[in-house]
Amino acid sequence: MARWLPRSADLTRFCQKLNRVKTLEDDMMETSFNRCLSTIDLTLLGIGGMVGSGLYVLTGTVAKEIAGPAVIVSFIIAGFASLLAALCYAEFGARVPKTGSAYMFTYVSVGEIWAFLIGWNVLLEYMIGGAAVARAWSGYLDSIFNHKIKNFTETHVGTWQVPFLARYPDFLAAAILLVATAFISFGAKVSSWLNHVFSAISMGVILFILIMGFVLAQPKNWSSQEGGFAPYGLSGIMAGTATCFYAFVGFDVIAASSEEARNPQQAVPRAIAFSLGLATGAYILVSVVLTLMVPWHTLDPDSALADAFYRRGYAWAGFLVAAGSICAMNTVLLSNLFSLPRIVYAMAEDGLFFQVFSRVHPRTQVPVVGIVVFGLLMALLALVFDLEALVQFLSIGTLLAYTFVAASIIVLRFQQQKVDAPVPAAGGRPSPEPREGPSAGELKEYESFSDKLQLVDRDKSKEHREPGQLKAAFEPYLEFLSDFYPGEVVTVAVVTLMVSAICLCSILVFGNTHLHLPTWSYSLLLVLFSLGFLLSLLLIWAHEQQRGTQTFQIPLVPLSPALSIVLNIYLMLKLSYMTWLRFAVWLLLGLLVYFGYGIWHSKENLREPRPQRVSARYVVFPSGSLEERVQAVQPSPQPPAGLPDTDTEDCKR
Repeated sequence: MARWLPRSADLTRFCQKLNRVKTLEDDMMETSFNRCLSTIDLTLLGIGGMVGSGLYVLTGTVAKEIAGPAVIVSFIIAGFASLLAALCYAEFGARVPKTGSAYMFTYVSVGEIWAFLIGWNVLLEYMIGGAAVARAWSGYLDSIFNHKIKNFTETHVGTWQVPFLARYPDFLAAAILLVATAFISFGAKVSSWLNHVFSAISMGVILFILIMGFVLAQPKNWSSQEGGFAPYGLSGIMAGTATCFYAFVGFDVIAASSEEARNPQQAVPRAIAFSLGLATGAYILVSVVLTLMVPWHTLDPDSALADAFYRRGYAWAGFLVAAGSICAMNTVLLSNLFSLPRIVYAMAEDGLFFQVFSRVHPRTQVPVVGIVVFGLLMALLALVFDLEALVQFLSIGTLLAYTFVAASIIVLRFQQQKVDAPVPAAGGRPSPEPREGPSAGELKEYESFSDKLQLVDRDKSKEHREPGQLKAAFEPYLEFLSDFYPGEVVTVAVVTLMVSAICLCSILVFGNTHLHLPTWSYSLLLVLFSLGFLLSLLLIWAHEQQRGTQTFQIPLVPLSPALSIVLNIYLMLKLSYMTWLRFAVWLLLGLLVYFGYGIWHSKENLREPRPQRVSARYVVFPSGSLEERVQAVQPSPQPPAGLPDTDTEDCKR
């Protein structure tokens, strides 16, 4: 029986395959795409992804049913929470200007299988999101014409009473997706121009809403006679924050487009900051004018803005609001169709997904196969499926991606930076760096580990510390951690931090409701998991991190990403159990694809060296620093007659 069990060495190699990271090219600006997008283009793409139908529907729904006029505070808190995740995307997008967004960021820092699962979830997120917006677009346009399109379809085509299928086929939603797919396939410049047109109309309508809204504002609608500013209290504000958070999930289109930006190191962080700031401002100001125009408890959740103007005697303004809503939904459709094929391209280019999706059209310089195939799939979803039950799946996929990107920021920040090879001199050989000291040029080699222990003590507080190494100030207290490889302790601490965050949020969400914990155990568990989270955070902070990079860096690392991780996990646990069940089924399908195709065709397989016998050699430089060199020992070819076999003599020595 034991012979059928895998050996420990095989299990180790298998785990290494699952957690291998992507090797980046030396020139990350080289690409088969067309780098034609400016900061303005990226900013408008981000605004188009965030300011969609939510501005016209979500504000009224949250104001009436969840938070009242305090929806303004909910949007402020949600905007700040989104900023934490957006800053993580900004740093990665500037440092790794490659398409793929959260998938790529996870691959270069955490590991292959985690990156594949993130990419796999993002695929479904974009497909369902695009199809849902198309159906909302169709329904909104149909309502303007008194549902004539719906009645015609039900009369001449018929209705279905099948679970998970729509009541009737939505041909209009499928048609708009096919038209958008055709425009996206023409290239990034055409897509950007079309997004500019719709974004300009949408922002013009928003400006009209704000001006007219403030003219028609009545402060008494926030008075105690109408229920006050925060009728649902703090709990309503926080519940509204959880809902409003999903209004800002479109900024990742900027990171997905970084490989087509002219200057991604500067354009990506600026575009994310500008778009998130403008979107947050738009949501806050529209919420202000909406709740000041009419009493919050009389709002129509389905068409709050249009109804508010109608009740104030400006029915004609409802048509402008409808036009702005349709244009805003068009920008969201373009954002989804723009991002999805590029993430599929990144996975196929790395060998983790089917190779046909890595083909780039030579003239338009876009992944046209991915655009056409996933555009058709999105149109099919919008045509026949009931998407209301699947819309919550968008939340869990987005939050999981945010969580892994935040964790990846911590891991990457405490990794050693890649050192460029020395520049060859005129003779073709790398020129050695000058060294100071009386015995420069000589290296003392120690062949045994016992010699390493006899090194002379030196002033460690003055030596240069690499990223991932323990800070000199903490070494007297945490000396046992100095023997680990740089970054190893940080990686373990990040895992511990995430486990502590999951346990802490589980107690907060389920402790009193599902688990029915007594007060003493509830408080004790909160304290224990909070201490685990804080100790992990302090342990990460006690190590050196990368400094002085040329690109944007998120401030307050590891605190900022850690707060983002806690918030994302908390919001994920607030989702329904059916969402988690569907998520588990989709993950199982993804694992089948990965182990059936991805792990065998991964390009990192080609870069893995063959097993070799190695010998360790410790080298002490004149400055007193220690370097461990691992040298491969391979059988050397037979030397010519009369020449000594130097490799054999070295091994004997």
